[in-house]
Amino acid sequence: MSSRALSPRTPIGIIGAGAMGAGIAQVAAAAGHAVHFLDARDGAAAQAIAGIQAQFDNMAAKGKMSAKAAQAASQRLHAAASMAELASMGLVVEAIVENLEVKRDLFRQLETVCSASCIFATNTSSISITSIAAGLNNPARLVGMHFFNPAPLMALVEIISGLATDVSVAGVLFDTAKAWGKIPVFAKSTPGFIVNRVARPFYAEGLRLLQEGAADSATIDAILRELGGFRMGPFELMDMIGHDVNFAVTQSVWRAFYNDPRFLPSLIQQELVEAGYLGKKTKRGFYNYAESASAPVAHTQATAPCPKDITVHGESRAATALVTRLANTGLKVHRAPAQQECLAQVDGVRIFQTDGRTATLRAQVTGVSQLVLCDVALNHDTATRMAISVAQQADASALQAATGLFQAAGYAVSCLRDVPGLAVMRTVAMLANEAADAVNQGVCDALSADTAMRLGVNYPRGPLAWADDIGVAHIHKVLKHLGDFYGEDRYRVSPLIQQSVYAGKPLHV
Repeated sequence: MSSRALSPRTPIGIIGAGAMGAGIAQVAAAAGHAVHFLDARDGAAAQAIAGIQAQFDNMAAKGKMSAKAAQAASQRLHAAASMAELASMGLVVEAIVENLEVKRDLFRQLETVCSASCIFATNTSSISITSIAAGLNNPARLVGMHFFNPAPLMALVEIISGLATDVSVAGVLFDTAKAWGKIPVFAKSTPGFIVNRVARPFYAEGLRLLQEGAADSATIDAILRELGGFRMGPFELMDMIGHDVNFAVTQSVWRAFYNDPRFLPSLIQQELVEAGYLGKKTKRGFYNYAESASAPVAHTQATAPCPKDITVHGESRAATALVTRLANTGLKVHRAPAQQECLAQVDGVRIFQTDGRTATLRAQVTGVSQLVLCDVALNHDTATRMAISVAQQADASALQAATGLFQAAGYAVSCLRDVPGLAVMRTVAMLANEAADAVNQGVCDALSADTAMRLGVNYPRGPLAWADDIGVAHIHKVLKHLGDFYGEDRYRVSPLIQQSVYAGKPLHV
């Protein structure tokens, strides 16, 4: 199929000279387009251009582009004195305040200035494309073109179609984003689009774990990083984003879905916003960023004695990795067939991988009082931390034995309060559930959902591919058990996951 991308000869207008507008302008100018900047603030466009030109000079100095290319790109940037100067643009990208009426008014004005062939794009992160386009004479030419900050570095671009968007116009922007070196994905205009919708459980489950006293924020962050493979844990990420921004997005998605409990905002985060503890930018959020503040430390179990009698059950990835990690310790490890989903037995203690029930409930159901649960890992061979929980029926020796086992295998061990699903498993299950719902509702396809989450928020793996790796049937079980425990619609299982289990087919095809 031939590319529908806009020719580099097509001039582009950027409205809004903030960080996002400047980033988009840098990408477009580097791709060969003349870029005309417009901002309502006096001198803002010129200031943004100077900043972009400095970026080009810096890239040339580091050998990332030639001096000639940097100079040419810099010369393509122009400050527009008025909207009338955008009359000849082939594409105008709006990157202004996240306010529906302000955006609507802007595009109505552009219709009186620009030619009928000019494409309109909005960089909104959450406002309905259909709503923005509703007041236009020709809503078919308005498309969402959502870049991620910083736009020059982040590869993902969501191409979002509203109800009236012309399919061919969306295709032009999809191919244009590719020509600019980006990785675009198509999405339908629904609350949060792909990334801001599917990412909500990453924050929500962390906040719920904190609210229920499962562990402190530093420990939960460490588990999601060192066991789950995420670049940042939920609390440090919220601190970096800013709680005012993150909380506002959560509220927006929650309200747009008519208060669906799956997106329920957190009272803990609301308190931070009301206190003005917005994260790094105010030097206080979940963590203290003052120069004199101590770095947060995850809770790690003290060294426990090496177990004497170890039996590892089955051939699961977790079991195989555990045996391999124990191979060089000199400890005697017995292999045994799979037995009631038991991962290992250590000095009379049984260790199971979480299935969404608490350790206390599993002990009651199985009749095994000395029972410990462990979390799932992105990679059991390389993970450096293990999260566990202990049944209330167990005595202190159960924690000691499980801690000693995982420490011998090279893990730092964090013991959580006995909450269902532990940390990584419940987070991954809910991310996969939300991604599956987005696919089921036609927001995007499975590949786009996984691509968006890997590139838009740097997840170590797409949620649907991750669910397939764990086993869709197990993810289904975890979600059902979470729903049973809490009795909330928040954990209802996506129809796509249910159908995949019934059909015995993967989610990510």
